[in-house]
Amino acid sequence: MRRFVMTRSLLPRTFPPCGLAAARGVSRYCGGLEDQPGPRAQADRVSFWLRAGTQLTESPIPSKEQASPKNGTPDAGLRLKHGREGHAASPQPPPPLASYEYPSLPITKYRQELISLIENNSVVIIRGATGSGKTTQLPQFILDYYTEKDTPCNVVVTQPRKIGASSIARWVARERKCTLGSLVGYQVGLEKVATEHTRLLYMTTGVLLQKLVRAKSLTEFSHIFIDEVHERSEELDFLLLVVRKLLHANSRYVKVILMSATINCKEFAEYFGTPIRNQMDPAYVFEVEGVPYAIEEFYLDDLSSLLPYRVEAPHADDPYISPEMYNVAVSLIQSFDELEAKDQSSRTEKDGFSGLPERGSVLVFLPGLAEIHYIQDALAKLVRKRLQVYPLHSTVTLEEQNGVFLVPVPGYRKIILSTNIAESSVTVPDVKYVIDFCLARHLVCDKETNYQCLQLTWASKTNSNQRRGRAGRVSKGYCYRLVTKEFWRNEIPDFVIPEMLRSPLASIMLKVKLLDMGDPRSVLSMALSPPNISEIERTVLQLKELGALSAKQDGQEQRRFDGELTFVGRVLAHLPVALHLGKMVVLGHIFGCLEECLIIAASLSLKSFFSMPTLQRLAGYRSKLMFTHGVPSDCIAFVNAFKAWYTSRSKGELRHPKDELEWGKENCIQIKRIREVAELFEDLKKRVSQFNMHVRENPPAMDYASLHKQSFILQIAIAGAFYPNYFSLGEMDEELASKELSGNDPKTTVMVRNIPPYGFLYYKQLQGLFRQCGRVKAISFDGSRAYVEFHRSSSRTSGVLPEVSLALLLAQQRLPLDMFVHSTDEVEAKAGGRTISPLRYARVNVDFQNHSVYPVGVLSSTIDPEKLPSNSVFIVNITEVVEVAHFWGFQADEPSLEKQRRLTAEINSRELRPVSVSLYPNLLCLAPFESEETGQYFRAKVLHVWGSTVEVFFVDYGNTSQVSCSSLRDLPPDLLTPSFQAQEFQISGIRPSAQSMVLGDQWSCAARNRFITLVDRRSLIVSLFSILHGIMRVDLLINTDTINCSVADIMVEEGHAQRAEESFESKQSHDVLQSLYKDLEEGTFVPNSTSSSWKTRKEEEKQLIDSLLETFSKTSQSSPKCRVPVHGPSSPHKVNFHSMSSVTQYRSVAIDRDSINCVAVNDIPEDKHLRMLVAGSVSLSSSGSHILLKETTIMPNIHGLPALLCMLFTPVMELRTNEERTCFTGALCGLGWSPLTQEGILPEHDIELAFDVKFDVEDITEINALRGAINRLACEGPNGPLHLGPDRVNQLQENIRDRILRLFTKSTPREDILPHYYEKPKKWNQVEPSQKMELVQKDGGLSRGVLFQLHPVTLLNM
Repeated sequence: MRRFVMTRSLLPRTFPPCGLAAARGVSRYCGGLEDQPGPRAQADRVSFWLRAGTQLTESPIPSKEQASPKNGTPDAGLRLKHGREGHAASPQPPPPLASYEYPSLPITKYRQELISLIENNSVVIIRGATGSGKTTQLPQFILDYYTEKDTPCNVVVTQPRKIGASSIARWVARERKCTLGSLVGYQVGLEKVATEHTRLLYMTTGVLLQKLVRAKSLTEFSHIFIDEVHERSEELDFLLLVVRKLLHANSRYVKVILMSATINCKEFAEYFGTPIRNQMDPAYVFEVEGVPYAIEEFYLDDLSSLLPYRVEAPHADDPYISPEMYNVAVSLIQSFDELEAKDQSSRTEKDGFSGLPERGSVLVFLPGLAEIHYIQDALAKLVRKRLQVYPLHSTVTLEEQNGVFLVPVPGYRKIILSTNIAESSVTVPDVKYVIDFCLARHLVCDKETNYQCLQLTWASKTNSNQRRGRAGRVSKGYCYRLVTKEFWRNEIPDFVIPEMLRSPLASIMLKVKLLDMGDPRSVLSMALSPPNISEIERTVLQLKELGALSAKQDGQEQRRFDGELTFVGRVLAHLPVALHLGKMVVLGHIFGCLEECLIIAASLSLKSFFSMPTLQRLAGYRSKLMFTHGVPSDCIAFVNAFKAWYTSRSKGELRHPKDELEWGKENCIQIKRIREVAELFEDLKKRVSQFNMHVRENPPAMDYASLHKQSFILQIAIAGAFYPNYFSLGEMDEELASKELSGNDPKTTVMVRNIPPYGFLYYKQLQGLFRQCGRVKAISFDGSRAYVEFHRSSSRTSGVLPEVSLALLLAQQRLPLDMFVHSTDEVEAKAGGRTISPLRYARVNVDFQNHSVYPVGVLSSTIDPEKLPSNSVFIVNITEVVEVAHFWGFQADEPSLEKQRRLTAEINSRELRPVSVSLYPNLLCLAPFESEETGQYFRAKVLHVWGSTVEVFFVDYGNTSQVSCSSLRDLPPDLLTPSFQAQEFQISGIRPSAQSMVLGDQWSCAARNRFITLVDRRSLIVSLFSILHGIMRVDLLINTDTINCSVADIMVEEGHAQRAEESFESKQSHDVLQSLYKDLEEGTFVPNSTSSSWKTRKEEEKQLIDSLLETFSKTSQSSPKCRVPVHGPSSPHKVNFHSMSSVTQYRSVAIDRDSINCVAVNDIPEDKHLRMLVAGSVSLSSSGSHILLKETTIMPNIHGLPALLCMLFTPVMELRTNEERTCFTGALCGLGWSPLTQEGILPEHDIELAFDVKFDVEDITEINALRGAINRLACEGPNGPLHLGPDRVNQLQENIRDRILRLFTKSTPREDILPHYYEKPKKWNQVEPSQKMELVQKDGGLSRGVLFQLHPVTLLNM
C-alpha cells in the first residue's frame, strides 16, 4: 500500500493571511491534469492521484505568528464549563508535556508531514489501517505542536459511539500520565469529563452536531477530527453537511480532518473540494502505510479440509446463514487447537522454548441475536473443548458485557459472538481470530409503512475490513470470511448504503429548521448522499402529524417540503431524545405530569435499566410487573421503579454502594443504567426549564384518588405522545375459548399440550416446570392436555394472576420444557394384570392443597345440587368485603344457622391440642376469633404467617382474623367431613364506571366506602344468577323501611358503577341453574353423576390411580428414560392486537418479549367495546411479515376512550354521520386531504373510527375546548408559555386536567351503540361545506405555532 497526498500549489485557497507561500511549500505531481476542463477532468484527476500518489516536500512547520489568524480565533471557545463532579481536574493548568514519547505506531513516522499538511489546508482526509494510531496519536501531534509554540488550540475528536469516545480518552490520558478531564477529556451524552483547561476533547458525533447547530459556527474549536467517517450514519452525514456549510460561511480558519481505515477517498475529497477555475479542486488525502501486526485472510475456498461435504454457495439476493455454514464456523473454532499446536511446535524447534500453546481469543461476527443464540447452542455441545463463550450485542447487561474483556481461565479459549457492535465500538485486544459471515442487519425504512426494520443484508467490504482489523492488535491475526473469493469480489458491495438514504429524516429535518439556512429540501440536497425528494416530503408530513411543524394550510395546499416550526418543534429540536419522547415531555408539562414524562423520556432514550438476563428472564419480568402497580404499561413501570430507587436514595437507605447494588439485584435493576437515566433526567429538566417548563420541587402529598388520577392523566399524555401508534385488542370467540380452556378460569389457569399417556403419574414433574412461576394449586389432566391452576395468594387481588403471565412467558424462552416418562408398555406392565388402558388419557384432577389425585367424570356437572341453596333466592350474612361487588358470607336461613351451631358446639366440646406441625399457608386448623372472649374455636385455614402472628380465614363464615400462632389448635380429622359453609359472592351485571376506574384501582375509594356502608356485616337477600369458578354471582337486594332495591342499582345511580354484560360461561351456568331449580321444584331431577354405578366406577379408578402412583414412587423403580417435550404453556385468552390505521394491513402484530404486555390475557371477553394499546416504538420484522411493538401501554377499559383519544390528538378530523344526518357514527382521523388530488395526505396513518358509544355535538365541543386549552401552553407569541408566570401556568394546567377528567368520565355515561361502519372508509372530504361549521381559536392572532387546529363540527338535522 502506498502513502499519497493530494497537493495543490497553483492557486491560493482561503487561509490565514500570514506567510502562505512558506507554509505551503508543497511540490506538484499531477502532470497536466489541472488544465483539463469539466467534471470529467475532475474525476480523472482524483483517480490519477489515487493511482499514482504524491509526495510532500520538506516543508517548514509554520511559526506561531503564521498559525494565528487575525479574525475568528478559537480563543472564544476554549472555556468548557460544567466539568463532571468527581472527575474534574484541579483548576491549575496542566504542565506542558513536550517530552512525551509517542508509541511506535505506523503513523508516528509521518508526524511532521501530517502537521504541515493539516496546518496548510482547510480539509484533510486521512486513511490508515485499524491500529495505525489515527485516533489516538494524530490529535496529540497537533496538541503538542501548539503547546511547543505556546499557542492556544482546542481539538475535538468525534467517535460514533459513547463507549468509543470515553475509552479512547481514558487511554490517551493514561498514556500521557495526566488526569482525565484536565488536558484530555470526553463528552458523551450527558457525561462531560472536561474543564476549562481541556485542549483535547473526545465526543460522540451527536454531541458535536448539537453544539454546531446551536452555535451555527465551528469557531469553538481550532481542529475538528471526524473519525470513522466510513460508517455513513445519518447523524454523521448531516454533521459533514453542517461542517462543510459553516466552513465556507463563517469558520474558514478551522481545520477539519476526516479519518477512517476504509474511507472512500474520492467521494469525500470531491465533497470537500474547492471551486477553482470553474471546476472542483478535491481535498487533500493522506494515506498511512503499515499495520501493527500482519493479518492473514482466508475464504471458503481455503477451508477445503473443513468442508467434507458440499456447502451451498451463498446467494447475493438471499442473505442468510445455512446450518452447514454454522457447522463450518464451529469446525473452524475446533481447528484452532491444531493450528496453535503446530505453531508452538515450530517455535520450540526454533527457540528451544517448550510450553502449552496459548489459546487465542476468537471473535465471530453474526448479524443478530437469533444467530448468536444458534451458534451459542452449538458451541455448548462441545463439552470437552474448554470454551468460554460470551454473547455481545446491544441488549446484554453490563455484567455480561464486562465478561468479554476478562482474561480467560488458563487453558480455556474465549469465544465472543458479536453483532457489528464490535466493529469499532468495542475493542478486545487479545483477539487473534476473526470469523466473519459477512452479514449485517441494517436499519432500513420501509417504503410502505415508514417504519424501521432490521433487514438482513450482505455487509460491505468497508465493514468487513473493519472487522478484520479487530484481530492482529497484539500478535499476528487471522481473518476467516465465510464466503468464496469470487463472491467477495463480485457480490459483496464496496461501501455501505448511507443511512440518510434508508432511514427516517425527522430529527435531521428539525435541526435543518433550527439552522435557518433555507428550506429542508435545498439544505439536504447538499448532503454527501442527498435523500430522495419524496422522503423529504414524507418526513415533513410526519413532522406535521407530530405537531413539530404547523399543519396550517397556506391558501389551499399545504407546503409539501416545508412548514412553520411550532413551539413543540422548537422544544423537540433542543432535546436529545426521540421526537415522540420530546412530545411526551411537552404534553407532560401541559397536563401537569412533567416529572413522570421526563423519567419516561430518559428511560426510553437509554438502554433499559430492567435486567432481563437470559437465565433469569422470569425474575426480571416479575420485578417489572411489580413496578407497574397494576397498570399494564412499560412506561409506568419505568416511572415507579425510578421513583422507588430515587426515594430510597433520598432517605439514605442506599448510602453505601453495596446496599445500592443489593437493592438493584433484589429488584432486577441495573444500577449503573438507572444512574445514567437519572443524569439524563436532570439534563432534560434543565433543558426544558429554558422553555418555562419546571418540575415542582416539593409537590403536595397525594391521597389514593389523586395518585390514580395522576396515573390516568399520565396515560393520556403517553397516548398523545405516541399518536398514531394505536392498536386495538383483537376480538375473541368467547364460547370457543371457554371450551378450549375446559371451563377453567383464564385469570388463574394456563394450558399445556402433548401430555404423554398416564400423565397424572408425572404431576410432580409438571408442577416443577412451573415452580419458578408461582405456587400451583391444582392440575387437571384431560387427554393429551393439562390445565395448570395457580393459587391466588390473596383474596383481595383481582384480575389475571402474575403467575399466569409468567407461565405464558415460559413459552417464549429458549429453554425447552421436557418431561421424563415411562413408556406406555412399561406402565401397563406394572399394573399387575389389571386393565388400566382407560386411564391413559382419563380426566384426572390433582389437588395440591388437599394432596389428592382423583378421577373426574366426562359428563359430570360443575354444579353439585347438594351444595346449592334450596332456593335461588336466599338470605346471606355478609362477613367480609373483598372489593366493591365482591364479598364473603354464609347462608343465614334457619337450617344453615342450626348446622353452624351444632358444628361449633361439637368443636368446642372436644379436648383441643396445639397444632403439631409447622405452620404453612392453606393448613387447616382451629382458631379463635380475634374479638372472641368466650374462648370458642372455629374451623380455619392459614393464609399468612408473620413470625408469632398468623392470618387465618374462617372457612364456615368467610371472614379473616390475625391471631397468635400459639392459639391455633389441630383440626380433628372427622371434623373435616362437613362441607365448609362460607361462600364467595360477586354481584352480577355491573362493572366500575369510568369515574371509579380513573380515581382508583378499578374501584374508587368513594365507591368502596359506599359499598361497605350498604352491605358490610348485614344480612341481605340475594338472588342467585350463576356459579362461576366456585363463586356465586348474585343480585344483592336491600329490603328495608327506607330502601327497597338492589345494591347494583344504587351503585349505578350514584355513578360508581355501570351496567355490564355477563360472560358466556356465566350465562351458560345461569341456564343450567334455572333448569336444575325447575327440575328440583318439579321433582324431575336425575343426578346421573351421583348414581351408585358411577360412584363405584370412580372409586375403582381412584384405587388404580393410587396404586400406580405408589408403584412408581418407589425408589427401586428405574427412572423414566423417555423425554417428552411439553407444548406451551398457552391460553386461548391471550390477546392479539391489530393496527387501528391501515399502515399495517395484512401484517400480524407482535409485542416485544421484554414488554409487560407480551403475554396480555383478555379476562373480560364478554365486553365487546373497543380497547386500545399504545406503542412507544413500532418497527418491522426483518422479513417484513409482522409489526413489532415496544414500550406498550394498554389503556383503561373505558367505553369510548379509543375514539376520544383519536379525536383529541389527531391533527385533522372529519366526522361521519348516518344517512339521515341525525347522529354521529364515526370519524376519520389523520393529516387531512389534498384539494388537488382529493386523497389523504398521509393515508397510511389515517384511522377510521366506528363509534361504539354515542357522541354528540357537546362532546365534540368539549374536545375542541380541550385542544384550545392545550394550545395556550403550546404556542409562540405574546400569549405563549414563555411569557407566563408560574401561577398562571398552574392555573392553565389545572383547567386542562379538569377538562380531561370531564371528557373521559362524563357524569351521565355515554350510551352504548352498535358500531356502524362507513361505506367509504378512509375517504376524506365527504361533508359538504354548508354542512360543517369551521372553528377558529379566539386569541386575537397573538398565538402562533400552536399544536392543534380546532375540528370543524358537522351539523346534524335535529
